Amino acid sequence: MTVESLRSCGVKVDEGLSRCMNNEAFYLRLVGMALEDAGFEKLRAAVEKGDLQAGFEAAHALKGVLGNLSLTPIYEPVSEITELLRAKTGTDYAPLLKQVADAREMLRNL
Repeated sequence: MTVESLRSCGVKVDEGLSRCMNNEAFYLRLVGMALEDAGFEKLRAAVEKGDLQAGFEAAHALKGVLGNLSLTPIYEPVSEITELLRAKTGTDYAPLLKQVADAREMLRNL
């Protein structure tokens, strides 16, 4: 994974790097850690169980991490899920969870 490969996938690398004092190695390490965050599984499991509060908490935490690193391809669907869960919206979250999983996998494979 490089900043260029992330950039080519729609990640706003310059924003994320600026939050890491332009330390590329540190930024890439944080991105790697974020992509392995246990919150992804917590979110999926909570939504599948219908536990909207636990889902919201997991999504909200992920949103913060992903937003700080400017991981736009994952941040956007997680942000959408967060707002739906905040409103306790009973909906089919499967399409959004698939977007998150697909974007996460794409970034993991860089």
